[in-house]
Amino acid sequence: MEIKKFIFNPFQENTYLVINQVKECLIIDPGCLEQREKEELANYITENGLMLKRVINTHLHLDHAFGCYFLNKKFGIATEASQKDEPLLERIRDYAAAFGLEPNFVEPSRLGGYLKSGDIVKLGEVELEVLENPGHSMGGLLFYERKEGIVFVGDSIFKGSIGRTDLPGGDYQQLIDNLRKNILSLPKETILYPGHGPSTTVDWERCHNSYLQEL
Repeated sequence: MEIKKFIFNPFQENTYLVINQVKECLIIDPGCLEQREKEELANYITENGLMLKRVINTHLHLDHAFGCYFLNKKFGIATEASQKDEPLLERIRDYAAAFGLEPNFVEPSRLGGYLKSGDIVKLGEVELEVLENPGHSMGGLLFYERKEGIVFVGDSIFKGSIGRTDLPGGDYQQLIDNLRKNILSLPKETILYPGHGPSTTVDWERCHNSYLQEL
């Protein structure tokens, strides 16, 4: 299993490309906004002989979903995420305008499938277990590859911090409770790949993340 990270859009969002042994791939949180970013992602796939199989989202805030429409148009693959977040994808132009971005740069779209706890996103030998983790958004998800000991956590947790909960659908206590249940319960060496910033580990967060040490 190989992981390629791209950093896209003004929010410096992490888009992940997961590649298996037979060059099948999936994309997690396509944040490509500008045309050059879209071309960078698409060209990497085609120039390396990869076969895009799925696109999945930890959540659908605009900075993680800018590229959903493009990938559907380019590769014929619609993103999958929680049904609870689908309204965010449908209204992405409104949210872009609210953040001062040109709304015509983005296109609304619909999900190609719904993901929930207990689902397994398979890519050959790669198996991503879906864990529902609301709090940053109503439909927040984690993707856990148990064999590899890694979790794609979106904006639920960052190195030394957590995702904001002041946006519509956010809930601070719900996020904290879910992180303690879903993240701190994992083996300490588990690597966390967040939606912004560097990767971290369960052990580092348990020892250093003040949000998870509150009583």
